[in-house]
Amino acid sequence: MDLVVRPGPGVPHGLVVPETDLVERFSRASGPGGQSVNTSDSRVELLLDPAATAALDDAQRARVLRATSGRALVVVAAEHRSQHRNRVAARERLGDRLREALAPPPLPRVPTKPSRAARRRRVEAKKQRGRTKALRQRPTD
Repeated sequence: MDLVVRPGPGVPHGLVVPETDLVERFSRASGPGGQSVNTSDSRVELLLDPAATAALDDAQRARVLRATSGRALVVVAAEHRSQHRNRVAARERLGDRLREALAPPPLPRVPTKPSRAARRRRVEAKKQRGRTKALRQRPTD
């Protein structure tokens, strides 16, 4: 089952990651499941190496590697009792993480100066604070 990444800011038309690029590991999960928790491998760990996948072009690969510091994307799902539901949850989470990594960086902040009215309000507030503190001093003769 291929991983389908929904369209988003860095993925305008969506993305399909082939199943051969995904590594799934299963293990026993703690939590809900009763006695079957001790016998079934319902915990799912899903791994995607962005450097090795063919689903990304060079620009997308560079963006994902920069966002993940060159590490693989790893997602763990163990909140459901069944392995199938955990697999679906892990794929959705991995798709979300991949979409976040592919999103373009935010625009740089343009520094602005405080307005004249803001500077006046700041000075008035400082003067008022000084008058308040002056009332706490000992009276002078």
